[in-house]
Amino acid sequence: MPAVSKGDGMRGLAVFISDIRNCKSKEAEIKRINKELANIRSKFKGDKALDGYSKKKYVCKLLFIFLLGHDIDFGHMEAVNLLSSNKYTEKQIGYLFISVLVNSNSDLIRLINNGIKNDLASRNPTFMNLALHCIANVGSREMAEAFAADIPRILVAGDTMDSVKQSAALCLLRLNRTSPDLVPMGEWTARVVHLLNDQHLGVVTAATSLITTLAQKSPDDFKTSVSLAIARLSRIVTSASIDLQDYTYYFVAAPWLSVKLLRLLQCYPPPEDAALRGRLTECLETILNKAQEPPKSKKVQHSNAKNAVLFEAIALIIHHDSEPTLLVRACNQLGQFLQHRETNLRYLALESMCTLASSEFSHEAVKTHIETVINALKTERDVSVRQRAVDLLYAMCDRSNAKQIVAEMLSYLETADYSIREEIVLKVAILAEKYAVDYTWYVDTILNLIRIAGDYVSEEVWYRVIQIVINRDDVQGYAAKTVFEALQAPACHENLVKVGGYILGEFGNLIAGDSRSSPLVQFNLLHSKFHLCSVPTRALLLSAYIKFINLFPEVKATIQEVLRSDSQLRNADVELQQRAVEYLRLSCIASTDILATVLEEMPPFPERESSILAKLKRKKGPGNLPDIDDIRREREKERDVNGGTEHTNSNDAGTKVSPYPSTDLLGLNPAPSTGASLLVDVFSDSSAAPASVDVSAGAAVSEENFSRFVCKNNGVLYENQLLQIGLKSEYRHNLGRIYVFFGNKTSTQFLSFSSSVSSQDTLKSQLNVHAKPVDPTVDGGAQVQQILNIECVSDFIDAPVLDIQFRYGGTLQNIAVKLPVMLNKFFQPTEMMSQDFFQRWKQLGAPQQEVQKIFKAKHSMDTEVTKAKIIGFGAALLDGVDPNPSNFVGAGVIHTKMSQVGCLLRLEPNTQAQVNTHTPVTHTNLELTYADTNSLSLCLSLSLCLSLSRCID
Repeated sequence: MPAVSKGDGMRGLAVFISDIRNCKSKEAEIKRINKELANIRSKFKGDKALDGYSKKKYVCKLLFIFLLGHDIDFGHMEAVNLLSSNKYTEKQIGYLFISVLVNSNSDLIRLINNGIKNDLASRNPTFMNLALHCIANVGSREMAEAFAADIPRILVAGDTMDSVKQSAALCLLRLNRTSPDLVPMGEWTARVVHLLNDQHLGVVTAATSLITTLAQKSPDDFKTSVSLAIARLSRIVTSASIDLQDYTYYFVAAPWLSVKLLRLLQCYPPPEDAALRGRLTECLETILNKAQEPPKSKKVQHSNAKNAVLFEAIALIIHHDSEPTLLVRACNQLGQFLQHRETNLRYLALESMCTLASSEFSHEAVKTHIETVINALKTERDVSVRQRAVDLLYAMCDRSNAKQIVAEMLSYLETADYSIREEIVLKVAILAEKYAVDYTWYVDTILNLIRIAGDYVSEEVWYRVIQIVINRDDVQGYAAKTVFEALQAPACHENLVKVGGYILGEFGNLIAGDSRSSPLVQFNLLHSKFHLCSVPTRALLLSAYIKFINLFPEVKATIQEVLRSDSQLRNADVELQQRAVEYLRLSCIASTDILATVLEEMPPFPERESSILAKLKRKKGPGNLPDIDDIRREREKERDVNGGTEHTNSNDAGTKVSPYPSTDLLGLNPAPSTGASLLVDVFSDSSAAPASVDVSAGAAVSEENFSRFVCKNNGVLYENQLLQIGLKSEYRHNLGRIYVFFGNKTSTQFLSFSSSVSSQDTLKSQLNVHAKPVDPTVDGGAQVQQILNIECVSDFIDAPVLDIQFRYGGTLQNIAVKLPVMLNKFFQPTEMMSQDFFQRWKQLGAPQQEVQKIFKAKHSMDTEVTKAKIIGFGAALLDGVDPNPSNFVGAGVIHTKMSQVGCLLRLEPNTQAQVNTHTPVTHTNLELTYADTNSLSLCLSLSLCLSLSRCID
């Protein structure tokens, strides 16, 4: 940068700033500013032309006034004129004013762009740097459109000065972040990567930042950077600090460049070339060795730089997860930091060890530090460090130390910071369930958890303990005895009352033989808590009372008196009143056998993934460290997706589903989850099973769940081990909108994510689909949304295809799914009277206007289910129209951009037909008439007919 001469001091600006500082009040400041603005405006509008110095001075004053919080509505043209000056200080002030005050919609953008182009073409390195800084500071799309093609050329040109190359690389990085679609790197990729070999370390540092960002989005294009990054890192790590004197920071050679190179290498798997891998391993070992050396300076800057490189090297070792020796050494190095006096180092060590605990090579080494971590949990002053200690205990837990870790977490929970109590509760519940050998210990742990932190025990936790108790006969008696004893405490948390009411209602008979827990004692104990509870808990207790009548006939009269009381039958809450009335009536009129059938013991819940895991994942968010088992599964998955066969997971067997109905009087919802997904499903209907599609194969179009959407608009369309795709749709007349939700089921970020809709040539003229762009990155455990706007131009049969592409673990994934856009989605219901319906039916007799299909239903046709499907299909269900009450009649209007056409429907089940003597199957006759004699009407009617028959079939 050129030296500033004495004449550039701008005395007038200094006096103005001094006047502002000396103002005694806000009014005085505003008065002085208005006076100055009037003076500047008169100078700009005066007949006398201002020289460069005066323009610079007045523009500086305007800039200072703007920074004080006042609006500036003039002076922009004078600032633009400064760009044409040949003096550095004048040009600098012009660019500064433009960067701060000129927006992308300004009329002066074209003049500004011309000034920037002139400076970029001047080959004057000072002027080129100013222009590049301005482009990066503004960073607008207009700037990207104007200069994105020129900047790469400047970056790789052989005659470009090193300082300009640095600015060009960072400017390109800025534009790539704001407008990635406008930065063409294809032809420049190889030459940009070659900048890692540049002799000037400033250029290498800037280029590494750029390449790292680009490699995250297009790994294959920049994979040649791996060998160059390793070579450069090796030269830095093995060189003496004196060799890199200009880039040595407190005896640490080029720490910022080392960190950036290590981050770049984390974009790729370990090198396949043995020599390259050996060289990288040597670099990492050298970094670990240097960390053990005595410090060369006592200043904090030295240790900060040294530790920055060390932690980034450990992050790369964890990322590769392929060198057992390095992983164990990294763990031991981090263990030394656990008792360091610097809080930040303790925090970072705990955070890194959480990830190390997920590796099969270093898990045992992490466990050796359990006492140190427990001590940190008890003595650490900083709550964020204590939270990381909890995370590490959770990550290092296994069957050998589960009881110790759970006990320590429970002990800490009593004094834990309120902001992390809910997360600790979830982790204790998960660990107690996952590593429970003796389920009596599990029951004791959960009840203790409710006692210590009942306010933070979510419904998922106490739902889960009830599910486990119901599914395990060996623990039911113990659970009933334990909750009975826990309820005897004078003050019980409401969640404990819920658990006690449910378990005693189901299994109170197992402890009724003891006089101390007789049926009447159990009832009185529960009822003593009734008036202290909220409405949902009271409703659950009423259900427990009716269960008691079935289990213990001797307390029937006592319970009926409670149900008959005015406080129940005339309760202000309609739910409690209805339960009391219905349960009382049921107990009075039902025989013993009927009562035993209606109130029989709950059947086992289907075995499924714990909902507490999903709750914890939502609580932690995608940016935090996932569960150790999640990471292990993801790594096995990544190997499988990339063709590896090293690991198999014995827990991937199909889940066993109970054949019993799941009627639940006590208010729990045992509906099975879809697969083992830990994603938060945004849909209420999640009955679609995960698609077993090999994601490494080609993009064959998936139609597995297509027919499920004929009569519904929301649900899960596609699911595999990496991705879940869900839909929420809405249609009105000939227009529709689909919200597509893409859920990343892994803990690894999806890169270069794109989603587009393709249609066959014929369909393109019949159906317009406009897809809004989707975020190119999807974080682990996160969801992104895409909106599809649809217009039905004319009748159609085919459906569009949703094409998804993304990179996972360096491998390109292609998925194609058939979008459930059928003609009936544009079907609007119409009400008709019986006489009008049949009169209209007889009028539509032309062959092109009627289509009929006879098919066999796979299941018996339940009336209510069939009605619901016809309504979901889009037609208005007309009751009492057909003389035969078994038939179903509907009417509606098909809306397209070209026309609106009425459609009548009759569905005639034939329940007499049979395929064989053992399996009764309904033969169904479906007829549709179509109010149009156009030649395409038969095609349209057939499309509707096939869709509805497929749905009912």
